[in-house]
Amino acid sequence: MEVDQSDGLVGKLLIAMPGIDDDRFDRTVILLCAHSDEHAMGIVLNRTLLDLTLTDLFDQLEVPMEASLPNDPILHGGPVGTDRGFVIHSPDFESVGATISICNGLRLTATKEVLNAMASSEPPEKCRLALGYSGWGPQQLEAELRQNVWLVVDSDEEIIFDTDFDQKWERAINKLGISPANLQGGTTGHA
Repeated sequence: MEVDQSDGLVGKLLIAMPGIDDDRFDRTVILLCAHSDEHAMGIVLNRTLLDLTLTDLFDQLEVPMEASLPNDPILHGGPVGTDRGFVIHSPDFESVGATISICNGLRLTATKEVLNAMASSEPPEKCRLALGYSGWGPQQLEAELRQNVWLVVDSDEEIIFDTDFDQKWERAINKLGISPANLQGGTTGHA
């Protein structure tokens, strides 16, 4: 389902400035998946759950595995709705009425159908599973952007899917052509 995500921030990466006043978001990179006057929603791309793997989760949810899965880590997408799963994936999978288009080449689905597809013999070409998300209330993200809590850069599939988790923050900043050593932090941020 193509959802009109006409806002210029949807599909961008938010990069936490050094010194962010919320340890949960220190050195995070967030893919902004939805944004309106009422809310914003994104997935942290460089925090993983240490105690749960993809195979473990699929076993717990009784998702039949037709193929051996890479034992990829699960993203800790943020502090909101940590019992909910979200899959960022390539456009070769769609759950009618449930998949949203984030931007060219990126989709988001939060159904068991996408988990079944991931475990099938023909999974989406690229996918990342996250539990939880980062959320902002009305005008909260805009206020944080004005306070220089976040840098904004175009999304990059390599950063999202292929870059090592501990290198995503620096790689995202490098896309702006600046060195992380030259950054100074903003004020508070509470996604």
